[in-house]
Amino acid sequence: MRKPEAGSVLVLVGTKKGGFIFHAGPQRKNWKLSGPYYKGSHPIYHMAFDPRDDTIYAALNSETWGTAIYESVDYGESWKKLKSQPTFGKKSKLKVKNLWHIEPGLKSTPDRLYVGVDPAGLFVTEDRGRTWEPVEALNNHKTRRQWSPGAGGMCLHSIVLDPNDPRKMYVGISAAGVFRTTNDGENWEPVNKRTRADFLPNKYPLVGQCVHKVAFHSARPNVLYQQNHCGVYRTDSYGDEWIDIGRGLPSSYGFPIVVHPREAETIYVVPEESDESHVPPNGHFAVYRSRNSGRTWERLDRGLPTRDAYLGVLREGMAVDGADLCGIYVGTNTGQLFYSVNEGENWQLLAEWLPPIYSVSCGLVS
Repeated sequence: MRKPEAGSVLVLVGTKKGGFIFHAGPQRKNWKLSGPYYKGSHPIYHMAFDPRDDTIYAALNSETWGTAIYESVDYGESWKKLKSQPTFGKKSKLKVKNLWHIEPGLKSTPDRLYVGVDPAGLFVTEDRGRTWEPVEALNNHKTRRQWSPGAGGMCLHSIVLDPNDPRKMYVGISAAGVFRTTNDGENWEPVNKRTRADFLPNKYPLVGQCVHKVAFHSARPNVLYQQNHCGVYRTDSYGDEWIDIGRGLPSSYGFPIVVHPREAETIYVVPEESDESHVPPNGHFAVYRSRNSGRTWERLDRGLPTRDAYLGVLREGMAVDGADLCGIYVGTNTGQLFYSVNEGENWQLLAEWLPPIYSVSCGLVS
């Protein structure tokens, strides 16, 4: 597509059969669609917008052709495969099965990218993908034998960078838990205190928790949130200890969690019935919002299907944009893309009949 006007919103959608880009002006009206990109047998688990230079990245996972990261520097008009791809190396017994999450680095590291993979591993490039290095201190962590795959594999799916302290970052692994580094990846420690693992004999282990997604706001660097297999949690201590904030939700089970781009205490989740029934409780599809860090919750469902709605939202399936009045986007595993341009008060259908949606992410055109 031609470069959209400055301030335009991009919504990047990764699906079971390729990727799509929706874009609209700053008012988020008159949406236009481009794609599908890499349609067919090319599942895209994640698409990421890099605000440092407006590059778009896509993580492809093909059963036939394997895994690869592609980039577009012209808003999807053309795509190029990165010169090299993450690999554990010839000496490792591990082999990259799927690419789960791409995370652009901070402004202070303009050529750095991270990618999380299955089997759980973290990779970093300092030259925009010309070369990749495994983060060995995490990938070979002393607790690795205690990590085990969830239903979606043993994936590293959350990468949270702290712009207030560039040496500090967090990752979420299913099923191992949350890990933190304070020295730019040289050392890692599990930070899972008081998060449950109901499926294990020891309900509060050091590692082994099935975290589904981790979220963060830079205005409150001590506070993180996570949607877990066994609850919704907040930490006020950089991960040292977590508290359950699921009271008031119809179910504490779900996959995505996002934080409002300007209100650090405002978070959104999409509850599901249980770990055995990945559908909305009572067939009532809704997004839940807390404006006080999870102390109380309110249901947002105006415009959403509230009867006989048996769909689900995967861990990367919800995103927020950075517009003045926050927009929220939710993609389902049955191919619907819902959006709200007023912080969840009202919802509209942006697209339907898409392939099953794996990920939704946003970008603002500079």
